[in-house]
Amino acid sequence: MGAPNRLPWTELILTLPVLAGVAFTIWYFNTYGYLPQPYFYEPNGVFMDFFSVATYGHNGDAYRVFATIYPPLSYVLLNLTTWTPCYLGSGLEEARRCDYLGMGTLVAIFLVNAVLIGLTYWKIDRRTAVPRTIALGFGLPMTYTLERGNLLIFCFTCMLLAYGPLLRSARLRWVFAGMAVNFKVYLIGNIFAQLLRRRWRWFEGAMVATAIVYLVTFAIYGEGSPAQIYENITYYADGFKGSTLLDLWYPSSMVPLRTLLEGDGAFDIVGFLGSQLANTAHAATLVVTYTAVLSIVAAAAASWWRPEAVPMYRLIFLSTAMGVITGEVGGYTQILLLLFVFMEPWRGFGRRVAIVIAYILCIALEIPLGRILEIYRDSFLSGKWVAAHYSFSVGIIARPLLVHVMVFTLALVTIRDVLADARRHGWRAPWSPRINGQAPVQSAAAQSVASEHSS
Repeated sequence: MGAPNRLPWTELILTLPVLAGVAFTIWYFNTYGYLPQPYFYEPNGVFMDFFSVATYGHNGDAYRVFATIYPPLSYVLLNLTTWTPCYLGSGLEEARRCDYLGMGTLVAIFLVNAVLIGLTYWKIDRRTAVPRTIALGFGLPMTYTLERGNLLIFCFTCMLLAYGPLLRSARLRWVFAGMAVNFKVYLIGNIFAQLLRRRWRWFEGAMVATAIVYLVTFAIYGEGSPAQIYENITYYADGFKGSTLLDLWYPSSMVPLRTLLEGDGAFDIVGFLGSQLANTAHAATLVVTYTAVLSIVAAAAASWWRPEAVPMYRLIFLSTAMGVITGEVGGYTQILLLLFVFMEPWRGFGRRVAIVIAYILCIALEIPLGRILEIYRDSFLSGKWVAAHYSFSVGIIARPLLVHVMVFTLALVTIRDVLADARRHGWRAPWSPRINGQAPVQSAAAQSVASEHSS
């Protein structure tokens, strides 16, 4: 890793385009009155994910009318952190303009996350803390999450406290892990990932916490039975089809592109590309997705064989990645992946590739290939009508592809680490796994992270 106090000049340089993206976004907004691509294509839709959920938090019927896939925690939380009178008999637009408490809550959690990110990376490695905090805390995925007002911004806080090095109390970490699952159901895989390290008590405690958080919020909200959630998730998973180019605006997975290439949407992409090219592209999306998925499975199997060779944060990353790349998810979900990628040390080819990709994904810049259309829209942030430009761009394909490459790379690093450990300590499976040469007792993630960076 070089001299112990050496400044991370490479990462400082990688931060420059991230800062350039922030500066460009501010300039573009001041010039044109709305946020540039790849921020959400509807200038009047800023913060709408937050206020639409808050509306059902106050008025109910989230599962019957809204067909939500969120457990009740989201609605209970927003009921407590938004101003009730704004949602009684008011439309969504009026509620957004009225609810200063909710707006303040959203901005406050964004700033709190930035502080927590800085503290986390400072505790892991002071040399790289500043550039990584800038990239994750103020880069494209996090600011896009804020712009959408997506509840993932609250889920991120729970993930950071549950699986980062800031909390020593196992019980508190279990609670935050349970809350993360109650924000995004697919994150339950992170709790099961504990079993790869034989952390039975951690698994049981986090599962109990998940159940308690769910039961308490279900009792408070009065809706969101397991049957309702399962039915809505099934409907959502089966019903999603990429239908227009706007579905490709800022994805993290190949699902929107793959379903669009199947030719069932409103936009005839098969006629535009030709059947042969469309079929080739569709096959390529399948290859990319399944390659990444199989690499995660192989890495998980290797980790189960020799759990002492793989840091816990890597297992959480791979588990989260499985949910991200196999679902229809927006670009904001990348914050859950980048949190753990930036815990990796700047050492070895594979880790460095993944970290460089993480920095690239944080750049709020786009390379347009051709303008699709221009329409007039009311911009919420500027309060005026603007001419919004829509372009087909490099990031539409490059960003989800880079996510898959990043996942595949760290899966290979995991397999390589396991094989290297086997060469050092013998090929027989160590059914009583070692953690730094001792029994696998680990009260805080900081031990795993710190040992990885100091080795």
